[in-house]
Amino acid sequence: MPEKIWSTIKAEINEQILHEPVLASFFSKRVHQHDSLESAMSDLLASKLASDDVPVSTIKQLMLEAFLQDSSLINSVLNDLVATKQRDPAVRSHADILLYYKGFQAVQAYRVANWLWRQKRENLALYIQSLSSQVFAVDIHPAAQIGSGIMVDHATGIVIGETSVLENNISIMQGVTLGGTGNESGDRHPKIRSGVLIGSGAQIIGNVIVGEGAKVGAGSVVLKDVEPHTTVAGIPAVVVGKPRADHPALDMNHDLNSSN
Repeated sequence: MPEKIWSTIKAEINEQILHEPVLASFFSKRVHQHDSLESAMSDLLASKLASDDVPVSTIKQLMLEAFLQDSSLINSVLNDLVATKQRDPAVRSHADILLYYKGFQAVQAYRVANWLWRQKRENLALYIQSLSSQVFAVDIHPAAQIGSGIMVDHATGIVIGETSVLENNISIMQGVTLGGTGNESGDRHPKIRSGVLIGSGAQIIGNVIVGEGAKVGAGSVVLKDVEPHTTVAGIPAVVVGKPRADHPALDMNHDLNSSN
């Protein structure tokens, strides 16, 4: 599957060059000069996260090492690509997601930082997190556990804390916080089950569970567990209905009054 998606991206780039030859050099550097999605992803992230302290070549090699040593990383990249293509109506192509969508890029930077964290290279993982937060305005602790098929739309202002757990096929809008209360230690962050849709500006605080297929309305503050397949909204959030779909993350319907 990586080869198939990579071939699709290259074909999309060939088409885009015909329409915008001014970007031919950019497209060549970011896509055509690479023989795999792993290489292109590593090079792109390195170009954004390198600094005077750690140069592009070092970051690129680090990223590539992670993708090549742990095949689950590139599989997650692919699932995130497909999820974003399917759920975001603004997306024209897989190539656009790879090159321009900072929510997607931020999640992939997290995946490498998480790999480093699991390799007991915590300082380097935190360094990547810090740079990623500055560049993408997305702050994901490298110890957080995040599944695949994640769609992060717009992304600015997203915070995901250290002990957060996100399962597969989740959609998150901008300005969302998965945070701690500030007065607890240990396991203190939210657990988001599969298929959940979290609206923009929602704050989910503490070691609470948002059940499978639930929907959290925009601007809501969630302080207690959310039952599966329910819609919550408000400050504090209360049950206001049920999503029409079993997994609202997939259909991206933000209507709070929908019910089966």
